Formats: sequence, C-alpha cells, structure tokens
Amino acid sequence: MAGSLFRLDGDVALVTGGAGILGSTFSHALAEQGAKVAVVDLAQEAADEVADEIGENAAGFACNVADAASVANCVEAVTKRFGGIDILLNNAATKTADPRRFFEPFEEYSPAIWREVMAVNIDGVFLVAQAVGKHMLETERDGRIVQTASIYGLVGPDKRIYEGSDYLGGPINTPAVYAASKAGVVGFTRWLATHWADKNIRVNCLVPGGIGSGQNSEFATKYSDRVPMGRMARADEMIAPMLFLVSREASYVTGQVLAADGGWTAW
Repeated sequence: MAGSLFRLDGDVALVTGGAGILGSTFSHALAEQGAKVAVVDLAQEAADEVADEIGENAAGFACNVADAASVANCVEAVTKRFGGIDILLNNAATKTADPRRFFEPFEEYSPAIWREVMAVNIDGVFLVAQAVGKHMLETERDGRIVQTASIYGLVGPDKRIYEGSDYLGGPINTPAVYAASKAGVVGFTRWLATHWADKNIRVNCLVPGGIGSGQNSEFATKYSDRVPMGRMARADEMIAPMLFLVSREASYVTGQVLAADGGWTAW
C-alpha cells in the first residue's frame, strides 16, 4: 500500500507478538515492502501460521519475551536464519491467560497478575530491545526500533465508555497495570533513543488508537463517540505510521511518540 517510498529490500525485521492482530498485520506489511520477517510469538504454531501466510521471506519463532534465555535463543535463531536484524517491532503484550482476572477492579487487583502483565509488557520490551540492540551495535547496523504503546500510556481512560461493554464474555475496563506498562514503554523509548542516538540506532514509539478485537457494539459505539474522527481504528491504519518510522526516509526521527488515534489525545 505504501508504494516504493518505504521499501525495505535487504532488511530483516523481527516482530514480537507477531501472531496478534497488529503483529500479523505488521509482519505482512513489512514483507510486502521487501523485508525478510521473523514472526515471533509465544506459540510456535501461531508464529508459523503467519509466516506460512507470508511465504518464503518469513519464518516463525517461538519466544517467551519475559524470559531472558528464551529471548537470547530467539535472537540467535533469527540471526542464524536471516543473517542479522535491522528492524525490531517490539510489539508483544499480554492480557494474561485469564482475561477475567486481567479486568478485575483495581481495589481487588492481584499482585501476581500485575507482575505477570509487567513481565511481558515492560520486562519483555526491555529484554528484547537489549538483545536485539546489542546485535545491532555489534554488527554496526542501521538499526530501527519501534515499540508499541497505547493511548492509555499517554492519558487516563474514560471510564464511561466501559459502561455496558463486554469482551470475551464479561465486563471490561482499562486495568491500571496496562496503563502503567504502556506509559513505561513511552518513557523507555525516549531513554533508548537518546542512549543509542550516536550509534545509528533510532528508537520510536507507535501509539495505536482503539482497534476492534471482539468488544461488543456498546463498547464500539461509546468509544467512537469519544474520538474526534468518530470511529475506532482499523489494524491496517497502523501500517503507514509503522513503515514511516522503520524506513530510511525517517533517518532524522528518533525518540518520538506517534499517536495514530483518530484525535483521541487531542481532546
């Protein structure tokens, strides 16, 4: 969709959370622009399915981003398969194995669930950035890292949109752990950007607006009413912002937080 402007021929991209809604969308888009894509997900089968859809320029890799040894093994496997890593989409996040506990009220929130989410959403982002960034430094790559945050890493949630809303068979909210972890991604991005600015590694943050992923129509309506553009986002609308940030056309862009949110954070 982006034509020749954002071509990535010769680049190798690693996408964590590569079998998810955004991750799979990003993986396909990167391949369409000529990159070889390492689709990384917790489950090998899910990663392989996306890689098989893309074709010969992609491969699936299983990785628990919250585990340092798993991350190190994954990065080694990717570099062995493709010869290096030029682009990292640090995109993995979790709602835990039990979404109902993920959406518990703050006053009763389990410290164990808090840690489980933070282990992926923050610790995982750190571990993957550290491992891939070290490889980029050692191989003197033109490194490009994009980390996925959320509008709730920038602003507080509007609780009114969750009244009567449903997801995966129960009521939903925006847990404090999600907001805190995504705000951490924003801060970590800016730190990394300044840390590696003189090492030819650019680090930016993409902030998607709300994308439909199984919420009921009540939620979709109330969310859309809160957005200046009057609707939720489509996953494919995150492609062009992502491609810009990883492209060489953005060679002087680092430490930036790009919100593709229909104007949500403008209010």
